[in-house]
Amino acid sequence: MAEDEPRAKLLERRVIWEGNVGSFGLDTVVLPSGEQVTLALFKHPGASAVVPFLDDENVVLLRQFRHAAGGVIWEVPAGKLDRGEDPLTCAARELEEETGYRAGRIVKTGSVLTTPGFTDELIHLFCAYDLAPGKFAPEPHEVLRTEVVPLARALAMIESGEIRDGKSIAALFLAARRGSGE
Repeated sequence: MAEDEPRAKLLERRVIWEGNVGSFGLDTVVLPSGEQVTLALFKHPGASAVVPFLDDENVVLLRQFRHAAGGVIWEVPAGKLDRGEDPLTCAARELEEETGYRAGRIVKTGSVLTTPGFTDELIHLFCAYDLAPGKFAPEPHEVLRTEVVPLARALAMIESGEIRDGKSIAALFLAARRGSGE
């Protein structure tokens, strides 16, 4: 948001729930229109997502169980920022934990607001190159496996609706624009 864009004035935040993924509350604000309203807001610390290029044509994707999505979905490696953590550091950590690869080089490609109607979650998007074996170490709540997929096929999977995860779609489209190199 640009500096000169109108913003809401926060009058009160009432936290209803707080957990390891963020906090949910009700914000009473004065909108730029002058209207006072109460809005539900999930505050999130942010996250990073990364498209790992195994070579010039192939990327590493995840098949990950997501309870909220009702089962297993296709995703790129991603995870929540730890308090004060740099997004690039998070991307490198999540890449290794979820795929077992370390990157020789990681390049930022953009960022996305996931669902700005009710959360401030911002996901930083990256591409990872020059992969080398690392330590596969998913967290206990993560049920996932990796699959190597040609980037062209991953893009076709988006078109067909097989990949429906928003961060993964944005990350893969930006990766395709960037290509497998610089």
